[in-house]
Amino acid sequence: MASSNGRDRNGQCFEADLTMEGETALLSLKQIRRKAREIALQVLYQREVTQESLEVAWKYFCEHYHPPQVSLDYAWELVKGVTAYQITIDLLIERYASGWRIERMSFIDRNILRLAVYEMLYVDDVPPKVGINEAIELAKLYGAKTSPAFVNGILDAIYHKKVKKGG
Repeated sequence: MASSNGRDRNGQCFEADLTMEGETALLSLKQIRRKAREIALQVLYQREVTQESLEVAWKYFCEHYHPPQVSLDYAWELVKGVTAYQITIDLLIERYASGWRIERMSFIDRNILRLAVYEMLYVDDVPPKVGINEAIELAKLYGAKTSPAFVNGILDAIYHKKVKKGG
């Protein structure tokens, strides 16, 4: 895989090898992080479905799907962070998901929520509203028809009652 040629963290372009054929594309930080979130979601989903360790799920994903190298560092940061804080994150999600227990949510929806909550609470350089919007986009791509509204409702409540107020 090719390495990145990024200049800075302010949206400047990075050169990355994105395909098996070696085609090169220029990616912004936003695109790199969006792909990283997709990778993280897929690894978290795989880990939960297979009940394998995070390391086994990560290795399997990378070996079989050949994700763009430039997105892997942030994806790994996300999956490690979600895993490390999962109990706290799940309790927070349940608190603001009226009438929903985490285990009743679809694998996709709960892992999208986990990623977004992790970013809102523990990643300083991602504004909370960006994390929410990215979660909604993941829900549109991978979730059910009702997933975007479901994810948005819970994340909006967490943002207004927990993050914005600092509580």
